[in-house]
Amino acid sequence: MLEALFGSVNRERVLLFLYARKEGYSREISKLFRTDLSQIQNQLERLEIGDVLCSRSMGKTRLYELNPRYPFRAQLEALLDKVLSFYPSEERERLTMIRRRPRRKGKPL
Repeated sequence: MLEALFGSVNRERVLLFLYARKEGYSREISKLFRTDLSQIQNQLERLEIGDVLCSRSMGKTRLYELNPRYPFRAQLEALLDKVLSFYPSEERERLTMIRRRPRRKGKPL
């Protein structure tokens, strides 16, 4: 939807993911969108160099989030919120659902 503005579909995906979930790591983003990991890593690196994102290490994993000191963060979040509202409800739910632990054995779906 914002490919023309951001210059890349994967850049849009990275920003939407991090807006919806507040933080994430590269493999998690690439699995959700079924995209090549290296493309997601390149976009994360470019956005971090541009100070749009910031990252921190958690063990061997590098977690990314929107930079709280980015001067246009409020406007970027407003734009991403508007874009997210145009996504189909299934896609929105898939983006915002955060599962960090496996389901209990025998638990009904």
